[in-house]
Amino acid sequence: MRLTLLGTGDARQVPVYGCECAACNLARNDERRKRRPCSALIECGDQRWLIDSGLPDLTQRFPPRSFNGIFQTHYHADHAQGLLHLRWGQGLVIPVHGPADPEGLADLYKHPGILDFSQPFNAFETRQFATLSVTALPLQHSKPTMGYLLEGEGRRIAYLTDTVGLPPATTARLQREPLDLLVLDCSMPPQPQTPRNHNDLNLALRCIEALQPALAVLTHVGHALDAWLMQHQSELPGNVRVGFDGCVL
Repeated sequence: MRLTLLGTGDARQVPVYGCECAACNLARNDERRKRRPCSALIECGDQRWLIDSGLPDLTQRFPPRSFNGIFQTHYHADHAQGLLHLRWGQGLVIPVHGPADPEGLADLYKHPGILDFSQPFNAFETRQFATLSVTALPLQHSKPTMGYLLEGEGRRIAYLTDTVGLPPATTARLQREPLDLLVLDCSMPPQPQTPRNHNDLNLALRCIEALQPALAVLTHVGHALDAWLMQHQSELPGNVRVGFDGCVL
């Protein structure tokens, strides 16, 4: 099983428009430091599924029938805007499995085109796609949001973004068996107060401590965290890494 992080940025991405901080200036001059909308590709056996669809160039990146469908975490624009163009394809149907959200994004439900939203996940529901098992895990965010437990070929991966902390039931579900990999929202450096909608590093490390994965990779990273890491990356625990666009796990 292989997970590729296609994008690891928060809603503002990196560099942030108009920002002159050290992280943004570095990203303007080094393609490897840029962060695009948070998304991933999971591959297991003959299965290839996108996780989120915030990249605006999905139709250029992925030829028709080159992936099986989409596991949508939620319908904020930075995670779903690619669907607005993808839907106008023809000659195929793309299943989109995600949380039940009456609002969705813009007019996607009214004009879905080739997208099939007919089977939203229930909390903790498991679906089998050939050798890939996918369990929807409720997260804590300002819109209905699911993370995903991905199991196959002897591996267990949890992909959890966007969230601020974790619901106790989700933590308990993930503690049943050891995780090989945890990909976790961490948008901000340590904050003096508990964040409202995304993990800061303090909350992310608490989640990692509770779940004890073999490896934890931080994603949904903002420019302020990148700037902080330029001075403090050596302070991260040994099993914690910071994701980057194109990272293959």
